[in-house]
Amino acid sequence: MIYLAGGCFWCTEAVFQRIKGVKKVSPGYIDGTVKNPAYREVCTGRTGHTEAIEIVYDSKLISLIDLLLIFFNTHDPTTLNRQGNDIGTQYRSGVYFTEVKQKEVVLQVIQQLEKEQIFKNPIVTEVKEATLFYTAEEHIDYYNQNGEQPYCSYIIDPKIEKLKTYFSNYIAIKNE
Repeated sequence: MIYLAGGCFWCTEAVFQRIKGVKKVSPGYIDGTVKNPAYREVCTGRTGHTEAIEIVYDSKLISLIDLLLIFFNTHDPTTLNRQGNDIGTQYRSGVYFTEVKQKEVVLQVIQQLEKEQIFKNPIVTEVKEATLFYTAEEHIDYYNQNGEQPYCSYIIDPKIEKLKTYFSNYIAIKNE
């Protein structure tokens, strides 16, 4: 299990629901100071939480490196507290590890991406040990149930298209 924050959790959830070897994806909040935060509270930026997803995956079917490459290439890890028009600390880029080995892999992937200058600007993704994660029950499976909503069409659809274009060999057939 690992936690990824790449802006709005509707986006990251939609991407990782489609990946072979990902057994479960849950949207929620991590790295904050308020117990059981509500969506409205997190949106103010005052709870310290970031919108994130909890990913349970089968490392025999997909490696952490591959998950991270998909993550870094389906959001902008170079903007601080922002993803497109979503602005605030709750939209920061972050990887929250549950094992020390995960931290090592994350730092290696970031170092490699920086060395290869994949992005024009430096990566600002925070890498921290996971804290208590609160599932956002009311937001589970949002994109799949609300794909016609303007936010989904304009923001999430391009991420899914990018996934299909650059990571098609990782897509599970049932979710295409």
